[in-house]
Amino acid sequence: MTSVFTDSLLAGRLPIIMEVKRQDGEGAELMGERTIPEIVEQYVATGAPCISVVTGRWFGGNDEMLREVAGLTDLPLLKKDFITREKQIVAAKEMGASAVLLTAKILPAKTFQHLIELALEHGLTPFVEIVDQAELDNVIHGEDCIIAVNNKDINTREREPGDIDTSRSLLEATIQAGTPCPVSASAILDPRVAAELVGAGFKGLFIGTGLLRAQSIHGWVEEFERHRAELRAPVGPGSPS
Repeated sequence: MTSVFTDSLLAGRLPIIMEVKRQDGEGAELMGERTIPEIVEQYVATGAPCISVVTGRWFGGNDEMLREVAGLTDLPLLKKDFITREKQIVAAKEMGASAVLLTAKILPAKTFQHLIELALEHGLTPFVEIVDQAELDNVIHGEDCIIAVNNKDINTREREPGDIDTSRSLLEATIQAGTPCPVSASAILDPRVAAELVGAGFKGLFIGTGLLRAQSIHGWVEEFERHRAELRAPVGPGSPS
């Protein structure tokens, strides 16, 4: 299946899904005095290939946020919420989403797989989120999914710092599952760490809190690109010291 969301992420200058989110896992405000249009404008200006909108109540979200963002940009949008039923998938498409989050942790394996199929039937990209090999083994149609490794634990409502090594340990298996776009998600605060994850082989990064808490979204992205360029630089005789 052709995926506008996946294609945009893979073709973009920046491999970063930038997120609109009101609160972090502990309920702390992330937007400050900024409005949704202001944040979206900054994301677009910085070069976001696509945007995630957190509509889940855990993070202070609602469906109206997705509708608002859809009216502000033509970029592909991900509806980030706990989706458990087909009617939520249908509603996501009607609101303007191009992809939907499907969280393996909260779904029985058969339901998880059924929702993947339903998302594809409705023309949406399944953005499947896993935390271990057992959950990854339940992913079907991997070639049509974005598979994201969540570095945080939703059992604690993502209140802990997270562990980037979760992504590192599952990268190879995620690629083998067939996804064209393995993603590292959550707990990515440091631009250097972000660049290292891309250098290791992740095709996308899912970043919300790190960008929204940065002194400058543009400055965070500039630092990421600088570290990324350093990692790409040749090492050996004649290389700059």
